[in-house]
Amino acid sequence: MWFDNWSDIIRTLLVGAAAYAGLIVVLRLTGKRTLSQLNAFDFIVTVAIGSTLATILLSADVSWAEGMAAFVLLAGLQLIVALVSALWPPVRSFFTASPVLLVSDGEYRDEAIRRNRLTRSEVRQAIRGAGTGDVSQVAAVVLEANGQLSVITSDSMGDGSALEGVKPRR
Repeated sequence: MWFDNWSDIIRTLLVGAAAYAGLIVVLRLTGKRTLSQLNAFDFIVTVAIGSTLATILLSADVSWAEGMAAFVLLAGLQLIVALVSALWPPVRSFFTASPVLLVSDGEYRDEAIRRNRLTRSEVRQAIRGAGTGDVSQVAAVVLEANGQLSVITSDSMGDGSALEGVKPRR
């Protein structure tokens, strides 16, 4: 249980270093989005890549070449999804959530808050985190596609063009 043999440890160190280097190369070739965790789909790919790395490191049944093939497959599929999503908006809405308006002109949108499994308390926390103490001074709170809450105060609302594409309800 505590120690089997030196060859397993040496294998883990050598294959682990090679897998890590291979992962870095694959990620550099496929771009920043592969691990950006912009949305739930990206997060799933990130978890799958981590699971693949763990399998390569700890399973003698999986060769380094098989692991690299898995990395390339996951990163390649992520790249294809990103390209297709960028070129065809209906596909993008399948893989990514749309931002949702939770507060508008100081008024809570309770239906949107409830449907997105949030509470007013969480929305107030985001408002406080943005340095605002008065909800009436908030022009908008948006639940972004990546799960972050963005707060726009009345003073910084401008023409509101940053809210283009934000769903008023959901």
